Amino acid sequence: MTEHVEWSDPEVPAPSAPAPVTPADAADAARLVAFGLQPKMQPARDQEYAELLRRYREDPPFARLADAVAAGLGLVVLEVSPRAGMAVTAAEDSVFAVRMGDYARRTSADGGDRFLHGLAHLAVAAMAFPRPEDLADDGYIGRVSVNGIDAFVRQACRRLEERADEQGENTDPATGAPGLEAAWRIWIRRSATGATKDARRLAGSTTGIIGKAVAFLTDSGFLQRTGDDNGGTYRTTARYQLQVRDMAGSAAMAELLELGIVPVTDGTPTLLPPEESEDLHLAADAGLPFHTSSSS
Repeated sequence: MTEHVEWSDPEVPAPSAPAPVTPADAADAARLVAFGLQPKMQPARDQEYAELLRRYREDPPFARLADAVAAGLGLVVLEVSPRAGMAVTAAEDSVFAVRMGDYARRTSADGGDRFLHGLAHLAVAAMAFPRPEDLADDGYIGRVSVNGIDAFVRQACRRLEERADEQGENTDPATGAPGLEAAWRIWIRRSATGATKDARRLAGSTTGIIGKAVAFLTDSGFLQRTGDDNGGTYRTTARYQLQVRDMAGSAAMAELLELGIVPVTDGTPTLLPPEESEDLHLAADAGLPFHTSSSS
């Protein structure tokens, strides 16, 4: 006699409940965000930072917790990687947001100069990453110089003036209410270095304004100074590339690049030769930026 054995599906264990978030987890997540707020901190040089980054990439619940901490502080996480660390940018309503008015006050600029300081930052970004593929390539390094940026903006002024003349637009807007084009027109009237006998760079000159912008970006971990030539030369960092990616869709950035001042031919962007003109006032030895996709 054969005994009949009934087979049944094996019992499937119930999914385990996610481990509760502990105060230690919250502290670690906040610590990682704190590292992200220190832009000069590099994961390769700090074991704790590198370990928290590894945990973020390998532990999804911890990653969500860190993202939530950042969001609660008004921060947007741009990327979390060994090359950039925890790269964050401040939302407009964040306590960490740096507004142009605050920035201008730090540089002792008056109300009218705030537009020029904003234009300087826009020009640095446009010169550092003039092509979409530059922003998409994680290995791309942009290089800029103070005098080169000033030459770039002055040529932008010329293009805008020519366009306004062709369209019959007023080329002398009220100084008290300048828009973006007005800022460019004001820029070209400003001295490049100042009126001192030794041509020292004055704070209110255009190269002085650019100097403040690149110094701020360097202090923020977005640029690294590489030399003193051409008013100061700088290279971009991974964090700056992420920041510029975030702002690349802005109308002002697009308009600046559409002027065609940074032509792309053989992959080495530079400025178009300026037209001969006595009132162009390009900075001496502009040292136009060069770019490379290899580390240096």
